[in-house]
Amino acid sequence: MSVSAQRGLASSGQKHIAEILHPLSASDEPLSPGPDVSVTAGGDKEPGLSNGTPADTPSPASASSLFNRLQLDDDIESDPRDYYGSTETRDLFVTVDDPKKHVSTMETYITYRVSTKTTRIEFDLPEYCVRRRYQDFDWLRIKLEDSQPTHLIPPLPEKFVMKGVVDRFSEEFVGTRMKALDKFLKRVADHPVLSFNPHLNAFLSAKDLNKRQGLALLTKVGESVKHVAGGYKLRARPAEFCAMGEYLDTFSQKLGTVDRIAQRILKEQSEYLAELREYGSVYSSWMGAEAELQPPLEGVASSVSTCCGAMDDLCENIGQDFLPVLREYMLYIESMKNVLKKRDQCQAEYEGRLEAAILRRQEDRTPMPPEVERCQDKVECFNADLKADWERWQNNKRQDFKQLLGGMADKNINYYEKCQTAWESLISVLQDKQTEEQMSETD
Repeated sequence: MSVSAQRGLASSGQKHIAEILHPLSASDEPLSPGPDVSVTAGGDKEPGLSNGTPADTPSPASASSLFNRLQLDDDIESDPRDYYGSTETRDLFVTVDDPKKHVSTMETYITYRVSTKTTRIEFDLPEYCVRRRYQDFDWLRIKLEDSQPTHLIPPLPEKFVMKGVVDRFSEEFVGTRMKALDKFLKRVADHPVLSFNPHLNAFLSAKDLNKRQGLALLTKVGESVKHVAGGYKLRARPAEFCAMGEYLDTFSQKLGTVDRIAQRILKEQSEYLAELREYGSVYSSWMGAEAELQPPLEGVASSVSTCCGAMDDLCENIGQDFLPVLREYMLYIESMKNVLKKRDQCQAEYEGRLEAAILRRQEDRTPMPPEVERCQDKVECFNADLKADWERWQNNKRQDFKQLLGGMADKNINYYEKCQTAWESLISVLQDKQTEEQMSETD
C-alpha cells in the first residue's frame, strides 16, 4: 500500500527514532542493535516490566495519600498529545450513549447514539447525531486500518460472546460494550491523524454508510505487499522496534496473569456473597423464634446485610471496571503487534527491491529505480508514525492504569470501612442488651 512520505512524516511531529528513550531502557544508554529476525517471528526474550516505582513508605491510610506517595510519572498529564489533555485545544468531541434494542423478523440488534460537536471545516454542520450498531464501528476500524496502516488503531471490544455464558442483550453487557465503544471513538477522535480520516467523517455524519466502497482495492494492495515481503528475512530490525516487541510480549504475560487471578478472585467473592446472604437470612428467621434475642439477632442480620451490599459493589467494580480495562489492553497489544508486523513487511519490501536493484545495476549499470526510493520513504514514514503512536500509547496507558488502580484502592477501602462500621454498630447493640440484663437482675 502506497503511503506518501510527506503525509506520514508530517503527521508524527516527533523526534528522530534514535533520540527517543524507550520505556524498557533503565538508563539513558542507547539500545544495542537487535539480531536478524524473520518477518513473522517474534522475540523470545522476557525483559522485566517496569512502569512506575512505588516509594518505600508505610502503607497509606487512604487512596489520596497513596497517590501522593506513589511515583507514577505525573508529569505526563501535561503532555499535549495526551488523550485526556486540556479540552481548550480540541475541536472534535464525540459521545456514545443511549443504547436501544431493535427487533425485526430477520434479526435483533442494539444501536447506540453517536453525538458529535465540532468546529472543523471538514464538517458541514457543527453538530451531528446518528445511530450506529456494533458492525458500523467494526467497519470504521477496518477502514482506518486499511487507509492508515502506519498508525496504531485503538481496539474494539470483542464481537462474539459464548452462548449461555453472557446475554448480549442484558443491561450489564450492553452498558459495558457502550463504554468500550465510547472509549474507542474518543481515542480515534483525539488522535492527531486518525481524527482527520474521511471515513471517520462519514461515520460521524452520514445517515447511511456505504460500507463496501473501496474495500476490494485496498485488499488487493495489501495482498501485493505481503507477496513482495513474504518469506524475506530482514537484515536487522531497528533496536527500538525489537525492544517494542519484547515489551509487548512481557506486558501480555503480566496482563494475562492478572486477568486470570482477578477472575478467580471475582468467582470466589461471588460464591462468598451467596453464602453471606444465606448466612444473614438465618439470623432474620431466628428472630421470630426468640423474642428475647431479637435486638442482637436483628443487629447481626443488619450487619451481614450491609456487608453483602459492600461486597456486591466490590464484585461489580471488578467485573465492570477492572476486567474490561485489562481485556482492552490485551487487544491493544495485538493491535500493536499487527502494526509492528506491517512495519517489518514494509522494511522487507524495501530491502528486497533494493537488493534486486543493486544486482541489476551491477549487471547492466541501470540507474536506481524510483520505486526503491519510494519504498525507503515508506519505511521512514512507518518508523516515525509508529514511534509517535507508541509514545502516545505509553503515556495514556500509564494514566489509564493509574486511574484503574486508584479506583480499585478506593473500592476496597470503601468496602472495609462499610464492614467495620456495620460490625461496630453491633457492639453498641450488644452492650445495651447486656446493660439491660444486668439492670433486670439487680431489680
